[in-house]
Amino acid sequence: MDRIALPGIGLQHTFTTETGQRLGVISHRSGQRDLVIYDDDDPDTSISCVQMTPEEADGLADLLGTSHIVERLAELERQVDGLVTEQIPLGTDSPFIGRTLGDTATRTRTGSSIVAVVRQGTVIASPRPDFRFQIDDVVVVVGTQHGTAAVARIFRDG
Repeated sequence: MDRIALPGIGLQHTFTTETGQRLGVISHRSGQRDLVIYDDDDPDTSISCVQMTPEEADGLADLLGTSHIVERLAELERQVDGLVTEQIPLGTDSPFIGRTLGDTATRTRTGSSIVAVVRQGTVIASPRPDFRFQIDDVVVVVGTQHGTAAVARIFRDG
């Protein structure tokens, strides 16, 4: 899978399927996602593009198996020295119940990233800053051991 930063837009991920079809996803800063199918003869030319809202993209991701994100993160942790994943369950006592991801400022405060939230068995990948936490959410964090522990403290103590 290739990842390309698109300045002012977001990120583009592309890959080629086993049958030779080139596909891509453009992730806009706004949360919009574009699913792109590229021309077989010219990999820089798209033959079809489906624009999706963040909710539609999340639904499609669930259909395609984002429930395996925790497994993939665990594998990544084994491959990258110093990188850990942590799953932080939110109880009724968390000061962030009903508040947004942006309110936590976890990345700024700890250097760790919240990459997903598991809610009632459904994985919400790459939650946006306006995502609101609920009781019993499980927050999936990637970072250093020190950073992920700091995120756990933030969700516990504020």
